[in-house]
Amino acid sequence: MGIQMKGKLLVVSGPSGVGKGTICDRAVARLHNTMLSVSVTERPPRAIETGGRSYHFLTPDEFDMLVDNDGLLEWAVYGGNRYGTPKADVMYALADGNNVILEIDVQGGEKVKAQIPETIRVFIAPPNEEALLERLHKRGTESEEQILARIERARGEMKHTKDYDYVIVNDNLNKAIDEFVKIIEEDF
Repeated sequence: MGIQMKGKLLVVSGPSGVGKGTICDRAVARLHNTMLSVSVTERPPRAIETGGRSYHFLTPDEFDMLVDNDGLLEWAVYGGNRYGTPKADVMYALADGNNVILEIDVQGGEKVKAQIPETIRVFIAPPNEEALLERLHKRGTESEEQILARIERARGEMKHTKDYDYVIVNDNLNKAIDEFVKIIEEDF
């Protein structure tokens, strides 16, 4: 990659609605020199999202430019929209000695691990499919058709847990956060 990494890279994956964002946010608040990477997407922001914090919201042309100029560590299509991890942001943070958490899908996690073998991967799993379905309904951000598509995708993602260094079942949010923090503190 051309930049010496002083920090550690962590990939967090799991089905949509499993609580990855909440777990990552609360863990980062408890940890020193650990930050979340802000992904880019071409989808419009949801009402509760803030540009630059939730995502960097780009036009399709801006996203194309990053892809064409090798500006992304990984990118994928999810729910009909493209998402990606800005390479420069992550590499400079790592070079500065920060630990960086990427909250990305299984496909992206594989791409990052292939490029940076030292990457530590954590999968956040729901206690069961019914709990995940309930969480997606409570969010109120997708149609029933979109929710069913996310459940189907979750089934496929769950098959990849064996590829991850750690699996945390989010059946109790505080317990899941504690487990995640412990993994980071022990591995980092």
